Amino acid sequence: MQGIIVVDKPEGFTSFDVDAKLRGICGTRRIGHGGTLDPMATGVLPVFVGEATKAVDMQLRVDKTYTALMQLGLRTDTGDITGRTVEQAAVPAAVDAAAVAAMLPNFVGDLTQIPPMYSAVKVNGQPLYKAARAGKTVERAPRPISVYSLTLENSPARNAYRLHIHCSKGVYVRVLLEDIGRALGVPATMAALRRSASGPYTLDMSHTLEQLQSAKEAGALESMMLSVESVFSELPAVKVNEETRRRLINGAPTYRFPARDGRYRALCAGEFLGVCHVEKHVLTVEKLFCARS
Repeated sequence: MQGIIVVDKPEGFTSFDVDAKLRGICGTRRIGHGGTLDPMATGVLPVFVGEATKAVDMQLRVDKTYTALMQLGLRTDTGDITGRTVEQAAVPAAVDAAAVAAMLPNFVGDLTQIPPMYSAVKVNGQPLYKAARAGKTVERAPRPISVYSLTLENSPARNAYRLHIHCSKGVYVRVLLEDIGRALGVPATMAALRRSASGPYTLDMSHTLEQLQSAKEAGALESMMLSVESVFSELPAVKVNEETRRRLINGAPTYRFPARDGRYRALCAGEFLGVCHVEKHVLTVEKLFCARS
């Protein structure tokens, strides 16, 4: 069994909790996820099963799309409402929906962001969250990030604003919301977060853990898996014959291959073999995902 299962992660589960649950459902220990979500967050979590785990670090698209609820007037030690309140302040009447909408374009583009203390980022080999739990603050270097779009959707309650965010890998939405609040002159925290897309994987492809358990019991689990080829859907495809297939599987180059230089999905009789390179008409394998038969 191999492939990608797009999970609609429930609130209160860590991404590793989801991995553990899927190990039981899929009956394999070879499980890994792409794009970690905080426990309070919900939404798209791609889980890689079996041989597909080799593709976790090869994802071509790593952009993310979120809906986040920003609460003004409050700041916590974790950056979200699950944390301890460290600052409260009245929100001036001038800081309204129009002011929030006018501020958002300042946070679109190539930016830098300091990782939060409550994160898995390692400094000197230790995750920051361990230092945070011990009451320590560690100096962190800013990291480059990109925010492709940031818009105000609505205001469901007083001083609460729902934002739509399309961003690069590595963006901490908690920090982004705190920074927006700071620019508005008020404390801010994240009250809710839902991821609607992670790379090519979207909510309409996702399944709840309950749905996956029911599919297992009905013998239909594999029908809910996406091919590992979906990770590389943006690469052009190149078709190879059986002889070239054997050479790829054995790690041997194929000379005088009729394709331009570049990276490709290799297919043989409709079967996805893996990712390969062509350079000066020499075809070589990068990573295989097919049976070595």
